[in-house]
Amino acid sequence: MGNRADTLGILAGGGTLPRRVAEAASAQGRQVFIVAFTGQFDPSTVTGFPHISLRIGEAGRIIAELKKAGVVDLVMAGGVRRPSLSEIGLDWRGVQLFARIGAGALGDDGLLAAIGRELEREGFRLLGARDILESGAAVAGILGRYQPDEQANADIAHGIYVARALGMVDVGQSVVVQQGLVLGVEAIEGTDALLRRVGPLGRDGLGGVLVKIAKPQQDRRIDLPTIGPATVSAASTAGLRGIAIEAGNSIVLDQAAAIETADKAGLFLIALDLKAVEPSQQ
Repeated sequence: MGNRADTLGILAGGGTLPRRVAEAASAQGRQVFIVAFTGQFDPSTVTGFPHISLRIGEAGRIIAELKKAGVVDLVMAGGVRRPSLSEIGLDWRGVQLFARIGAGALGDDGLLAAIGRELEREGFRLLGARDILESGAAVAGILGRYQPDEQANADIAHGIYVARALGMVDVGQSVVVQQGLVLGVEAIEGTDALLRRVGPLGRDGLGGVLVKIAKPQQDRRIDLPTIGPATVSAASTAGLRGIAIEAGNSIVLDQAAAIETADKAGLFLIALDLKAVEPSQQ
């Protein structure tokens, strides 16, 4: 990961992941500088850390601020929803960037990957959040006390099939399936909002499952699927029976707390090796 004394730059989107990365890097003895995307980040993300808030299209200033802070290693952490034209705030460098990537930047992954490539061309070294976090990526297996039954396994398989299809067109990472029916898919709103939305849609009988996996074409250093105790609580409130994530390409924040929350709620939490899973098309 380079010289531990080097300043780690963090491009911060939404959620708690950017702060977790900042805290982990700080605990490792590294200086941290955060560029938080205006309109995307939670203010608590940057409290206590050197930071600046810039719009996502201010590419020239983002690069200049990172270099001024002495950043070499860089992490892009947290979800970034598609900004409106008024939110992009293009500077001249941003105009050049968006002219090159065109319509490919309209999806979450396309936009973040393009920014990542531009930063690498400027000499920054792009790392994944899991390179900094002590917990790293989720290991395959049952993560708690409970495990999926036959119906849940069928719903998981169908969820993987749907999530892969969504990912191929750069829509979202999450889908909720109950008894073979898709109750909801993640779009611009994010996983937590998806779970709030599907709660009232549940059918009688066995509850559904949340499936969250990386997009097939996704740069594994950028915006990996992330869950934590809050996700587990939201899934329980929505009446779901469990959560399935992708082993090796997902991050579980506060894993011990997430498992404890799942166990108390009676939910299963499983990380799957997708190479060993044949998704259902039914």
